[in-house]
Amino acid sequence: MRVEIWSDIACPWCYVGKARFEKALAAFPHREQVEVVHRSFELDPGRAKGDIQPVITMLTKKYGMSAAQARAGEENLGAQAAGEGLEYRTEGRDHGNTFDMHRLLHLAKERGRQDELIQILYRANFAEERSLFSEGDERLVELAVAAGLDADEAREVLADPDTYADAVRADEREAAELGATGVPFFVLDRKYGVSGAQPAEVFEQALTQAWGERSPLRLVDQGDAEACGPDGCAVPQH
Repeated sequence: MRVEIWSDIACPWCYVGKARFEKALAAFPHREQVEVVHRSFELDPGRAKGDIQPVITMLTKKYGMSAAQARAGEENLGAQAAGEGLEYRTEGRDHGNTFDMHRLLHLAKERGRQDELIQILYRANFAEERSLFSEGDERLVELAVAAGLDADEAREVLADPDTYADAVRADEREAAELGATGVPFFVLDRKYGVSGAQPAEVFEQALTQAWGERSPLRLVDQGDAEACGPDGCAVPQH
């Protein structure tokens, strides 16, 4: 069974939702047969690469809330994250464009290190003091290496803005086609969708239901046509 997760590194509920989903997956009896794929979704796709703001400033401008409301929201998110065993800095974080991170995640997918990289990026953004946005490409290269990627290969991707750009945009178009208007958005076997950072119990129920309703393979023709098997290939006798 495949679970696809549309998310953005700048999304705190994606950070929390991933932890809740993983708690459910750890308890799922068929977890070894579940493939998890992370898909790209930008919350702020129009933001220029160099446009970096404090999170509180971004929240007040984008959502029209007061600074006090924004700080209260961050405190609530910090409490939610702590409830899942996650570190979360409620003050001093900044916000910027995540497109290059999504491009690196597509490289990581090809190298079998996607889950490692997305978790490292989440932690860098939400838990660490160093900025994920203001230190330039070398900060992303450092994190890519920590996830098991090759430094030179990561630099090559970041140096060419077209590399994996189509893959990121394809993910985003697909999210829109599936009806996702926000993230995190979980799709199980292309049959069930779960929106938001739901409690682990909801993910457990979704996994169980999707697994139970998988359709067995139905053979169109069960005749005696020749085929190859473990014992060799059938040779027609004339």
